[in-house]
Amino acid sequence: MSRPDGRSADELRPLSFHRDFVDTCAGSVVVSFGRTRVLCTASVSDDVPRWMRDTGKGWVTAEYSMLPGSSPDRIRRRTSGRSQEIQRLIGRSLRAVVDMEALGEREVIIDCDVLQADGGTRTASITGGYLALHDALTRLVEAGELAANPIRTECAAISVGVVNGEPVLDLPYVEDSTAEVDMNVVMDGEGNFIEIQGTAEGAVFGRDRLDAMLGLAEKGIAEITTAQRGILAEAPKTLPPR
Repeated sequence: MSRPDGRSADELRPLSFHRDFVDTCAGSVVVSFGRTRVLCTASVSDDVPRWMRDTGKGWVTAEYSMLPGSSPDRIRRRTSGRSQEIQRLIGRSLRAVVDMEALGEREVIIDCDVLQADGGTRTASITGGYLALHDALTRLVEAGELAANPIRTECAAISVGVVNGEPVLDLPYVEDSTAEVDMNVVMDGEGNFIEIQGTAEGAVFGRDRLDAMLGLAEKGIAEITTAQRGILAEAPKTLPPR
């Protein structure tokens, strides 16, 4: 099939990471999938939610928002039900790859602010949020506050769907808005699934379509994970004193 941007069905949009976009927090990354751009920052606190105190375990959570100018129609500054659902997904996904006991009684908040939206903002947030989290915890290790990085493996996500009867990878808005099936897949760096969210938007789908979409997601996430490893092969720079 011919896609609007000329990509093949199994091809990712151009992917890039701008590391340390800001130097006022422990970790920050701007992740871009095509025209979708999300600023992910990681802030570390030496405390945990009240219900976790004295457990010896840490916590990772997330907040998500679309900035007013991220869409052609101005987005109001508010926490919608959609935003709450997405930030819970981001938090669950990142917690799945962190050893909370090794983190100790600390809380890391991943803030994901959509600078420009063109489909796949939640999956971009997970992918970039992982890098921001990794840099933040690496800096704690370098400062002697952690013995080792408590992240066990990578975490990345991608969208897949069925458009005009064909399974495709990494949907921009023009495809996502008309897709017969819309699915978001989160995986770790060892090829395990963390979460799968799939919905028949315009037509039901069978096991063959499901397997095809999961195969596309596995391929795309493997490529994203390789890109993440390339970024993290170089230690994060020293941030200026606060």
